Amino acid sequence: MTAAAMKRARKKTRTKERIGINLGMLDDLVGFNLRIAQDTSFRVFARRTGERRLKPGRFAALMVIHNNPGLTQIELSRAIARDKSSVTPLIQELARDGLVTRRSSKEDRRSIKLKLTKAGESMLSVLLGPATDHDRKLDIIVGGRKAELVALLKKIATELA
Repeated sequence: MTAAAMKRARKKTRTKERIGINLGMLDDLVGFNLRIAQDTSFRVFARRTGERRLKPGRFAALMVIHNNPGLTQIELSRAIARDKSSVTPLIQELARDGLVTRRSSKEDRRSIKLKLTKAGESMLSVLLGPATDHDRKLDIIVGGRKAELVALLKKIATELA
């Protein structure tokens, strides 16, 4: 058995011991492990921010709106890979919290354009530090293979879409 295979076997054993449940084939499924990694990463990020109400997509939405003031909800949903049914409540919550303004488009009144408020810009500034620190921690975990990992994740998202 190679050193890498031994390391994987030890890690599987630790995972099973930690949760005490046999995951069967889930243990080796890419999709399942992607979800577990994403959920874990998000929980750690939310804990670092101290934001109790931080939800998946909130930081991404703030960042994309900041970088693209005036984009529509549909453009935002495409950019952060969320369907309309999850972006609409996210935007409603951000607007209720005073972080985003929604304005009807002059070109198409059915379209809503988004912009961060001063409070939204301030919230984004608060989240940037923990986001950067969190990404550095992930960089340490993946080592020199970050570019490869990001490329693989993008490939998965593109080819499955």
